[in-house]
Amino acid sequence: MAQATCKVLGVAFLIAGVVGFVQPHFLGFHLTMIHNVIHLASAAVALYLGFAGTVTAARTFCLTFGAAYALLGILGFVAPGLVATVLGHSGPLTSGDLMPDNLFHVVAGAAFLIAGMKAAPGSIRP
Repeated sequence: MAQATCKVLGVAFLIAGVVGFVQPHFLGFHLTMIHNVIHLASAAVALYLGFAGTVTAARTFCLTFGAAYALLGILGFVAPGLVATVLGHSGPLTSGDLMPDNLFHVVAGAAFLIAGMKAAPGSIRP
């Protein structure tokens, strides 16, 4: 499951990174150059682990990356100014402005965490 999740979400991050350069406010997101580069780097690692990595490496990535993204989403609700600054936004943004971004980060983080916690079929014996 971890490798499949890396493949699917890796493609989603790849699309988000590429589209963000062309349409920075696509679907209400606030995508900056730094944000797009992070999405592309995340996509590269996820896709590599999904297609060529080991199950263990994919699970470790899912757990680590999932925790980081979930925390980033939560931080976006709690301290939107900090997140906006780190992601290279020029003006102040509120949690309402970043709502699509925060929700995406929380959902993607949760998906990665669930995939990382789910054992591979046949790996658990009664």
